Amino acid sequence: MSLKQISVFLENKPGTLKQMTGVLAAENIDMRALSLAETSEFGIARIIVDDAFAAISVLKEADFVASLTSVLAVEIPDEAGGLDKLLQFFADEKINIEYMYAFLGGKVEKHAYMIFRVEDTARAEAVLTARGLTILTQEDIAEI
Repeated sequence: MSLKQISVFLENKPGTLKQMTGVLAAENIDMRALSLAETSEFGIARIIVDDAFAAISVLKEADFVASLTSVLAVEIPDEAGGLDKLLQFFADEKINIEYMYAFLGGKVEKHAYMIFRVEDTARAEAVLTARGLTILTQEDIAEI
């Protein structure tokens, strides 16, 4: 049930991020979440989109260096302490979080969604679903 995150390596200069978003916009690919990490010479944009396979294809056609990574998207209540409760499950099971970022959504109820990269995605998913948490699929992302 994990979903695909796209990591795009970007030269750290003005306009490069805009070029990437322009490629996605031209193909009507909708971003749901974005994280940008940088060094002095390059950045890594990590994005969750409604159609990961279309996005990776058009980015590579446009000469971007991009790859797909499995990540977990976990729904949590958009309330004080929601993330803390979720992180306790990871701590209890000694699951290390390599990185994470968030986005808000939900058409009826407001939820926060946390994107997690962990070493063993399948194990983390099993732990969280056993605790009653909702893990989003690629299809869910397309509908948010």
